[in-house]
Amino acid sequence: MKTKIFLSVLAFGLIVSAFGQKPTLELTFTAVDNASYVQLDSIKVMNRTQGGDTVLYWTDTVLVLDYQVGIPEVNKKRAGLQLLQNYPNPVKDQTTITLYLPEKGKVNIVITDMLGRQVINTERLLDRGHHSFRFAPGSGEIFFFTAYWKSTGSSIKILTTGNGSCLTSSLEYMGNDMTEPQLKTMKAIQNFGFNLGDELLYIGYANGLQSGIPDTPETNIDYTFQFATNIPCPGTPTVTYEGQVYNTIQIFSQCWLKENLNVGTMIPGTQVMEDNGVIEKYCYDNDPANCNTYGGMYRWDEMMQYTTTQGVQGICPPDWHILTDEEMKILEGYADSQYVVGDPIWDQSNWRGIDAGVNLKSTNGWNSGGNGTDLYGFSALPGGVYSYQYGFTYLGDQSYFWSSTEFTYEKPWYRTLKFNEEGVKRWVYAKHHGFSVRCVMD
Repeated sequence: MKTKIFLSVLAFGLIVSAFGQKPTLELTFTAVDNASYVQLDSIKVMNRTQGGDTVLYWTDTVLVLDYQVGIPEVNKKRAGLQLLQNYPNPVKDQTTITLYLPEKGKVNIVITDMLGRQVINTERLLDRGHHSFRFAPGSGEIFFFTAYWKSTGSSIKILTTGNGSCLTSSLEYMGNDMTEPQLKTMKAIQNFGFNLGDELLYIGYANGLQSGIPDTPETNIDYTFQFATNIPCPGTPTVTYEGQVYNTIQIFSQCWLKENLNVGTMIPGTQVMEDNGVIEKYCYDNDPANCNTYGGMYRWDEMMQYTTTQGVQGICPPDWHILTDEEMKILEGYADSQYVVGDPIWDQSNWRGIDAGVNLKSTNGWNSGGNGTDLYGFSALPGGVYSYQYGFTYLGDQSYFWSSTEFTYEKPWYRTLKFNEEGVKRWVYAKHHGFSVRCVMD
């Protein structure tokens, strides 16, 4: 069964004028494990461009976004009651709910169970600002928290794990904050901000697992989350490209080449790669055997085939593309035991995460006992790097992967795994260095 959630989009506090239009995008979600249907528990949608997020709960599997075209005008009327989604959700023992009032007034709070029975009904006189409440759900699986202020009301759905220690429901007032809401807070579930061209991240949850898909939607799209992992990509166990066979690895909703790309004609490290219609590669110490083991090394422009379009095919096989910075963040979130997909830590630079690096590294080949668990089959090898200053270095110690995402015109984002580090490094580097390349299926 599919139901639809309609979100009226107010981008940065603007409303459509009488001369504007409000077209819509319809985004539909489903999930599989290999080829078997999986019922989603919830879907989190994050706007990676503007900030803000919203959540759909089963049976809601269709998100309809209104967006703006035409001439906008500023809405000078302050937003009314804002009720934010509780955290954590689902909840075991207790959860926090925050609401915002633009001015002082009486707020009636009603909590009902899935059968519509009132669990809590209370009224408080609240000042302007944010107000937090702690809710212990007691027995039951689903609750509805509704706040009424003046002539308006707002509701959220609260899910429980069903195995909490509380026997009865309770609601505790935690205090208030008089500050004005930030932009992200203002765009609660009812006013999720979206403009065409925004990059969204969808995170599907099912049976305690998560699966993520990044996209920039411009038309109606059906998305399928994949929950299979550490198996050959369904329907594409191998890829033959330029005379070489590559294995594939499915890691939730991402299908990767399991080996570093090794395509092109070897040239010495002292020679500059050129836009000459021939794919050129470096092999560590100018030895072709190292390319067979670790893959080739490529300058960024050569890898991209002299374009700057994020997610371009570049030197990857047809229907595959150079990994993006966002795709690598998702992979890191899958691989880490503490920080999940969409966690702000992955937006940071330098070394991040608890054990994502260990779980992505191969189980052999790393110096000084720095091997990994290869938990998801990514099998990263320490192929080293080619530096235009120092030549070939770090074989056995480190692996470097380009992304197709530029930080500045001179420096794109890349990732490093290291023999004595358990996290993953996100940093930028000059394009004329030679790094390894991984490809992701379109």
